[in-house]
Amino acid sequence: MSDIRQQALDYHEFPVPGKTAVCLTKPAQSSHDLALAYSPGVAEPVREIASNPENAYRYTNKGNTVAVITNGTAILGLGNLGPLASKPVMEGKSLLFKRFANIDSIDIEVKHRTTEDFINTVEAIADTFGGINLEDIKAPECFEIERELIKRCNIPVFHDDQHGTAIVTAAGMINALEIQGKKIDEAVFVCLGAGAAAIACMSMFVKCGALRENVYMLDRQGVIHTRREDLNEYKALFANNTDKRTLQDVIKDADVFLGLSGADLLTADDIALMAPNPVIFACSNPDPEIKPELAHAIRNDLIMGTGRSDYPNQVNNVLCFPFIFRGALDVRAQVINDEMKLAAVYAIANLAKEPVPAEVLAAYPKVSSMSFGAEYVLPKPMDPRLLPNVARAVSQAAIDSGVAKITTLPTEYNV
Repeated sequence: MSDIRQQALDYHEFPVPGKTAVCLTKPAQSSHDLALAYSPGVAEPVREIASNPENAYRYTNKGNTVAVITNGTAILGLGNLGPLASKPVMEGKSLLFKRFANIDSIDIEVKHRTTEDFINTVEAIADTFGGINLEDIKAPECFEIERELIKRCNIPVFHDDQHGTAIVTAAGMINALEIQGKKIDEAVFVCLGAGAAAIACMSMFVKCGALRENVYMLDRQGVIHTRREDLNEYKALFANNTDKRTLQDVIKDADVFLGLSGADLLTADDIALMAPNPVIFACSNPDPEIKPELAHAIRNDLIMGTGRSDYPNQVNNVLCFPFIFRGALDVRAQVINDEMKLAAVYAIANLAKEPVPAEVLAAYPKVSSMSFGAEYVLPKPMDPRLLPNVARAVSQAAIDSGVAKITTLPTEYNV
């Protein structure tokens, strides 16, 4: 572990600090170039934008730029360490936007006193960008922040910890249930964790066909049920009318366990109680709710997913957020709505059923083969087909649902 720690620190420090930089897209070699880039030539696009704000998409980088914005209150699994400490993570998101979807991105870390201060700050700068990716903001504040910014901004606002997680998790879950011979509208779900990601995941499962009465969500006080008086409005959405109170009560005969909580909170005895052919997505990072080795030792009929890249079925947001933004930006969508999110779910899920090309296998030399099944329910992040497949599906959904200002799809996608 100390070796990877030093490698990570060196990676971020050398040869220059940080992971991103600005590059020029226009020549700046001559006095004429500079006259066009700045004074006096720059006055011309200024006048055009002043007369019609939509011209910002013609004459500036707005249409291909996403701001990754945080307050640092929920950094990875490290908690509230403040805005500045979150900067390496936000730079990492910018790196992924560029690497996987050729989207220019800038990270912004905001200090604030109140939630309203944060909302006002982001609203005030939103017109600079084509989209806003909110990141690492703790619940329940993140729900209010996203809701308000969607209302106030005329560009897509997307909290990736909620919806990116939910989209990828739902895609993997749909496939895992299919492989296990189960129907989503009949499956019983147990969700350990009740933060932003958990609530978003279960909401997405419901949109995909799961029944709320078949969902048992647990927080630190146990099962979220209708007789509890300590629930915020978001947890209350999943209050089950049940006498069950503990994980052991609800795990019995459950078809699905989703963990978005902490390490080693699911035991071997717990999974032994689950229904035949269960699905377990233990997504706590870096250590899952139960180690895959232990889970497979107890049950040989399960499908297992984690948030880690060193096990099969990694549930990873990078399968979603670069491409959902690519699709939104390409048709100048004003929001990222449910239709676009569901389009991303099914595009990701369907890609896992396609034959895996040799270039993807070459990127994962430790894996000899990949095909749709118990150890391959989601495509790999390095799969180049994610960009056209997911982005195109999202763009089409934006057009069909009436939130796109451009109604033609791009003909090609390049990274």
